[in-house]
Amino acid sequence: MSQTPGQLVIIGGAEDKQGDCTILREFVRLAGGSEARIVVMTVATELPLEVGAEYVEVFDRLGVEDVRTFDVSSRENANASSAVKAIEKATGVFFTGGDQVRITNLLGGTKVDTVLHMRHQAGMVLAGTSAGASMMSNTMIIEGVAETNPRIGIVEMAPGMEFIQGVVIDQHFAQRGRIGRLLSAVAKYPHHLGLGIDENTAVLVQDHQFEVIGNGAVTVIDAGALTFSNLDKLTRNDDLALCGVTLHILPAGYRFDLRQRTPILDEHAAKADRTRS
Repeated sequence: MSQTPGQLVIIGGAEDKQGDCTILREFVRLAGGSEARIVVMTVATELPLEVGAEYVEVFDRLGVEDVRTFDVSSRENANASSAVKAIEKATGVFFTGGDQVRITNLLGGTKVDTVLHMRHQAGMVLAGTSAGASMMSNTMIIEGVAETNPRIGIVEMAPGMEFIQGVVIDQHFAQRGRIGRLLSAVAKYPHHLGLGIDENTAVLVQDHQFEVIGNGAVTVIDAGALTFSNLDKLTRNDDLALCGVTLHILPAGYRFDLRQRTPILDEHAAKADRTRS
């Protein structure tokens, strides 16, 4: 029998942990509800005890009885049999925020890396917030200038952990004015879609489609139909000219097809028709 990969819950950071906890509650539901077995990966943060304890408290409040943290401070930790066994038993793994480069440097190519991919392909739900969101893709943003127009050299890219194909993810998107740096990223990699995810907002990804949940929106930047760029004529800090870029703004409830590079609007059009009639 063919296996169905588990869903990805990719969060733009600063998700609600005190109120309705819509995003974290959905992650728990997808992972099995009260029967979920959750591992909180604190590899991205330099404060693993504090951050891990915060998420354990939240997941415990949401009814999860089996939740544990796992900190990786060295590649030796990421090859430990105890870490592999914990992930083998997990129904959901949650990556906290911090620094996405720590995730790739400490996990890349290790036994934990291997078992994460194997378990996700077998149905385990995988979630990440902030840095834990950025690392999901093949190519990730590791640094960039915010609140500026698209320019050469304002964004630095590196290989990610490869849980989702064909996208570049940016987080804290509207709150930190990051549209310029995401445009700069997709100008360099126009075969990738840019996903800018606002705070307290997430995409639920399965079968090459995603749905938006949370209080903000997801900005999808598609440079696949780019008609003109001056990228080949510029040097560092020069301004980019981009023509033909497509922009989609998707709030909660909207869906997108990553293969077709189009929003899925059938249900929303039907709702609008019913409202008018």
